[in-house]
Formats: sequence, C-alpha cells, structure tokens
Amino acid sequence: MISVPFVSLTVLLLNLVSLSPTFASPQYGSLAGLSTREWNELVPRLNQVDPPNPPGPLQYNGTKLVHDSAHPFKAPRQGDIRGPCPGLNTLANHGYLPHNGVASPSQIINAVQEGFNMEHSTAVFLTHAAHIVDGNLVTDLLSIGEKTKKTGPDPPAPATVGGLNTHAVFEGDASMTRADFSFGDNHSFNQTLFDQFVDFSNGYGGGFYDYTVAAELRFQRIQESIATNPRFSFVAPRYFTAYAESVFPVNFFVDGRSTEKKLDMEAATLFFRDGKYPTDFHRAAQPSGNEGVEMVFFAHPIAPGGNRDDKINNYVLDPTSADFDNFCLLYTNFVNQTIRGLYPNPTGILRRNLIKNLGFFYSGIAGAGCEELFPYGKL
Repeated sequence: MISVPFVSLTVLLLNLVSLSPTFASPQYGSLAGLSTREWNELVPRLNQVDPPNPPGPLQYNGTKLVHDSAHPFKAPRQGDIRGPCPGLNTLANHGYLPHNGVASPSQIINAVQEGFNMEHSTAVFLTHAAHIVDGNLVTDLLSIGEKTKKTGPDPPAPATVGGLNTHAVFEGDASMTRADFSFGDNHSFNQTLFDQFVDFSNGYGGGFYDYTVAAELRFQRIQESIATNPRFSFVAPRYFTAYAESVFPVNFFVDGRSTEKKLDMEAATLFFRDGKYPTDFHRAAQPSGNEGVEMVFFAHPIAPGGNRDDKINNYVLDPTSADFDNFCLLYTNFVNQTIRGLYPNPTGILRRNLIKNLGFFYSGIAGAGCEELFPYGKL
C-alpha cells in the first residue's frame, strides 16, 4: 500500500560529490566523504551556521498568482546554478529562490510552498534529505545543480556539476527528460526524451500530460533503461523519486485554477526546457504531495532491482531495497547506509549539524510510523 509523503523536487541527485567541487565552492559544496586531513584544511574557511528549525506551513495555502510583477522571469547568467529539477530551476529564475541557485534549506522549503504549494511535511522531508546528501552542513547552504556557462535563447550549458545531482538519490536512471548516468550528461535537458514526453501525451492524453500518460511513460522509460543501460539501477531511494517525478508535473505544473489535472504541452515546454512559469500562472489550489503515485505504479508495477553484471536486459530484483510496501525501510537504509557511508566519523560542528538535520528530516515523516534513528547520538 502506497502512503509515502515523498515527491521529487524533480523530480529531483552524477556521482557522489567529489572533493574538487567542494574546494572550488566551499561555502555550498558537500562535505561528504572528506578525509580528516581534508576536513581540517577546509573547515576554517567555512562560515559556520547553527541550522534553524524548518519554517512552518503557509498561512494562506490556496491558489494564487505566482507569476506576478514581484517574480518576473530572469534567465540564468553565467555562473548561476541550475540543475536537473525543472521546478527548482523555475523558482530560481523567478526569484522565489536566490537567482544564483544557492540557498538554505529554509529558503527552499519556503520557496516550494510559496511557488508551487507543496505540502509542508513533504517539503521538509525532501529538502533535508537532499541537504544531508548534497549540501554543506556547516554553512547550511545547498546548490540546486551546476554552474552555467552562458545565457541566451537556448538553455545554458552546464559547467561544473554539483549540488542536487548525486546519482541514484534524487537524480537517477530512467528520468523523463534527462539521460541515464552511464550515457554521460545526466543533468541537462534532453530534447529527444522531451519529444517522447510530448508523443506519449499526444498518444495517451489527447495532447495533455496526466496520470494516465505518466503511468505509460514511466513504464516505457524503465523498459528503455533495461534494454540500453548495462548499469541501470532502480532501487531506493531512486525507486521512489522516479515515480514521484512522474506525477510532479501534474500536481505542480498545472494552473491551480483548472479543475482538470492535466498539463498542456506549451506549459510543459516552458517548465522543463526554460524553467519558466507560463503567463498568469497560479500555483496549485491546495497543498499537494504525491497524489497519483498509486495510479502510476499499479498500472505497470515493477519491483526494485537493476541490470546485473553490466549486461543489458538482465534486470534482477533487489530484495534489500525498500519498496512501496515498506517505506520505513527507505528511511532506515537512507540513514544507516547512505548517510553513515557519507559521514562515517563526524566530529564537532559537523556532527552537531548532522544530528539537527537528521531530526528535521525525520520530522517530515514523523506520522508515518517509522522509528526515529540516532546514528550520531543526541544533542
């Protein structure tokens, strides 16, 4: 039974962040995987922040105009950061997030609520999951992707990859509009895949993208990855974010004044390609999260797994992965395996901020019945 408060900020994470982006951009580069020597060299250069509690829900949570005079579209400039999530790119281009693409978790939580009416606990859970993996836990800053090289009518080309681009966490294989990691560029808008998005919307949705189209396209992209990507991986947490990614455009890119949950292709192009609200766009009519995930999953259910032995068409199930029947295993594995693997022996301010952020992360699913874990103790 699916009851997961889990939506991608994209829809939303190449390789685990490497040392070079951290030292090139130390105030927002991830600290994951640093050696003691590297940590001791880097920490004096960081602005140390005691992370505040996450902001609360919106006071007014109905629909309203969000493409307004206070939030005009401004294309990214050279050096601005944009990533694989069209929703976050849109928020940065319209000023709900800092235009440079670097923000605190509190800014992101506020932005996804204000700009799209994302449900509060979902916003908290997702933002802090992303921040713990890809953010700088000392400075309390996170980038939404990679720096851009140029501006102009075409989407800016990526330069330095980082931020919300860690492979198989939020970003992952079988994306709707981004190529698989094994094929190279897994973070830039892929016109060929978007053309398929349009074709499926025409074929199954009468020219609109809805939950029915989402189910067929999600299954198609999984099958394509099985048939072409010898390193295809489809296990948690990517297993969850792939399905959440599929319903995100229906839940957040459809104008909140509409009574129909379907996205037209003009609006889809603006969001996915340009990171831009349609003219006169109103956010969702009520706080939204993972609506439609059950419909998408049960149309073509597939268990977690991946291609084994670097062979295509060799999809083998992975019984150790969380699935929709065991959401708490996702939380447990994320904390005990992913996070502990990235930060095996944190000390000082890093340990303190890890403990606080793990608490914020858990607060987003406190009502799901999962036992809270304290891998680094309590404060």
